Amino acid sequence: MQDPFSDAPVSRLIGFRVLPASEEDRAAGKATVLLDTDERLHNPMGRVHGGMIAALADAAMGIAFGRTLDAGQDFSTIDLHIHFMRPVRSNQLTASASLIQRGLRVGFVECMITDDRGREIARASCSCTSIS
Repeated sequence: MQDPFSDAPVSRLIGFRVLPASEEDRAAGKATVLLDTDERLHNPMGRVHGGMIAALADAAMGIAFGRTLDAGQDFSTIDLHIHFMRPVRSNQLTASASLIQRGLRVGFVECMITDDRGREIARASCSCTSIS
């Protein structure tokens, strides 16, 4: 089955790569998204802009939540919280998101972003709502 999130316009624009998910991961609301960073994503201090890291987290968490929806359902992020642990210059970032709790319409999702050495870069959470 084609994952509708793997070729989103924002993924192409920023360079997100959505890893394929097993049926178990889809049902559980899990997603992994990669981002190769370089100077194109830097802020004036020569580090990856926090907004790019937040966008990566939002994408991964949205995909995790979205994978649990029924066909024809849509969703939107209600809120997003992020904590930055360390700066990044150029690295491959991995955003691993998991659905923590889901009700009829609202779900709570968490995400950890690590670099290619396994160091924690950021931790995020969000609430999403399904729209019929």
